[in-house]
Amino acid sequence: MTRTIADGPIIERVFDGMNRFVYAGPLHRHGDRRLYAAQLKTDWGKRNQRLFALTENQELLASAQQYDLAGVLDGAQVRICGIGSVMNYQPQRDYRRRLVDTLLEYAARGSAQMGLVFWHKDAAKEADHGVNAIRFTQTTIAVAQSPRHGAPMTTVRSGGPRDLAAIVAMGRVRAERFRFHFDRDVDFVQYAITTQRLLAGVGAPNARQLQFFVAEEGITAAAYIVVSVVGDIWTLEECGDRDPSGARVGALLQALIAREPAARRPTINAQFPRGFLPPQVTVVTEGLSSDIVEVHMLGRRLIRRLVVDDVLLWHDDLLNGSS
Repeated sequence: MTRTIADGPIIERVFDGMNRFVYAGPLHRHGDRRLYAAQLKTDWGKRNQRLFALTENQELLASAQQYDLAGVLDGAQVRICGIGSVMNYQPQRDYRRRLVDTLLEYAARGSAQMGLVFWHKDAAKEADHGVNAIRFTQTTIAVAQSPRHGAPMTTVRSGGPRDLAAIVAMGRVRAERFRFHFDRDVDFVQYAITTQRLLAGVGAPNARQLQFFVAEEGITAAAYIVVSVVGDIWTLEECGDRDPSGARVGALLQALIAREPAARRPTINAQFPRGFLPPQVTVVTEGLSSDIVEVHMLGRRLIRRLVVDDVLLWHDDLLNGSS
């Protein structure tokens, strides 16, 4: 069996064989192909993202996205091999685990010190539960209505590239209390938000939207939210606030809901990190997410296993292409 970078004829066969489903509906060949091509045009994607295929005698067996990531573990910088969007193409046998193990083996020979494998939805059953596996908690939240029955007095505007440096800064402050987190620089944050925007663009028309808003002080972003919208279901992809309480994030959610006061209240799903819950927000339900992250130590021993409360990873950090 051969592991190769998917390009030329191989990449066409990979996208021909894809039949995965996302919130907005199926992304078949053209949607997947356009998404991948657009991701590689971002500064972060062109440096750190590759599509690999496992083949045998020219037969396509499996494919996966590999990402070169930077993170912080117990205060030390680590280089990470991330693996997501793992697909199988043979109905008689599942080759996803074989490809994952092959990619981790190559990463261990290189400079990677850690491997993260992102499993999503139905593929989560392929996770190796013998290793350190992190299972996230997904909550459904309710947002308190402003006592003025309208939008709170918060300066709100659409987010853009000029806000990314402030987003990175507030994210690094919050991340300091966690044992493990990504080292999210401006290029990575732009890549994560752009990927969510692209998913809305290449899916079924008008089926999915992306909302990216900031609350500002002066002309500087002091808080932000990134929300994927499908019908009346909102998914909080990531957020941040210079206020440790997260009060501005709560005000942003109130402002978004107040834009259409007569509309049915949306169902809002979120995967909040430990210790973060804006005062305007209450948890309605909570349960295990379908997202699982396998943790493989490639270049050093992990003295203490990671649990979900040790980790700061936002929903759009779970790099599955369509997650």
